[in-house]
Amino acid sequence: MPAEHPPTGNGPLPAALCVLGMGLIGGSLMRAAAPHLPVFGWSRGEDTRQAAADDGFEVPDTVEHALRRAVAVDALVVLAAPVTAFRPLLRSIGELAPMVRLTDVAGVKAPVAELVAELVPRARYIGSHPMTGTEHSGWSAGSAELFDDRVWVTTLQDDSRIEDWAPVAGLALAVGSRVVPAEPEAHDDAAARVSHLPHLLALALAQVGQAGGALALSLAAGSFADGTRVAGTRPELIRAMCESNADRLVQVLDETLAQLGVARASLASSGSLAKITAGGHQARLALDGRLEGLEPVRLAGDDLVEQLLAVGAGGGHVTGIEQGPDGLAVHTLYPAGD
Repeated sequence: MPAEHPPTGNGPLPAALCVLGMGLIGGSLMRAAAPHLPVFGWSRGEDTRQAAADDGFEVPDTVEHALRRAVAVDALVVLAAPVTAFRPLLRSIGELAPMVRLTDVAGVKAPVAELVAELVPRARYIGSHPMTGTEHSGWSAGSAELFDDRVWVTTLQDDSRIEDWAPVAGLALAVGSRVVPAEPEAHDDAAARVSHLPHLLALALAQVGQAGGALALSLAAGSFADGTRVAGTRPELIRAMCESNADRLVQVLDETLAQLGVARASLASSGSLAKITAGGHQARLALDGRLEGLEPVRLAGDDLVEQLLAVGAGGGHVTGIEQGPDGLAVHTLYPAGD
């Protein structure tokens, strides 16, 4: 039922946070979470570990030490390394911390869920993906403000436990994000469209611009700079993100090429771009209005997973979590009339 004043930015937190991988996302999460709970982290690179330690963070010298500490304090372990490094990390978790609280921040969710089920099936796992970032990387690129007013996806499946989901969602709320629940497969389809495809388009656009020579680059202004910004991301990071979602990305590329093919044919035959310009303009207006018309709705009951997935699928998000007399209650903003 509607709530007059839904809580915002609050929810249960894990006892501590252990971040494995202290690059842009992991390093930013450590900075953003530090005011709220104990934080420590580990990264493969010695320079990264030293930089984090110099900034005052606790950094165990090995991943084994980090995981033993995570078990001792019941920390939420966050996989924040590139997804290509997940398998060895999960093997270590399976050996040293098989029942740990676990999440990740990878840009693909279904393959990670399968890998977790294979290597650490007893882990208290909830996948997540903060939809934020920059074209920069490494510890020095991190910022405590990176998650402010950004979407943070939390993935749920039929067998997910709300008591495992709540601390992950609570962490995302604490660092300023809007929590959107989604099934792993639904996330991967959406991410292919709004995250992975833009990286490929940026890479193509950058190369087409460069092919115009010095004059074209000297004329490049805001639209070209905006459209190619993420092409400045390290190639190996783009590959790790996009190649791990290859099947869905291929389908979305086919849709994109079909749109461009129709536009090309229309331009060549009649000189008109009416269809793509009108359709694209309306689609952009829909994006700009995505937060309009949302109303507060309080969720409770035994079917919270189903309710939360409906909120995410409908364009809503979680704003707060509280312990009610009959269990957890979740406050959301949801499209009016849905």
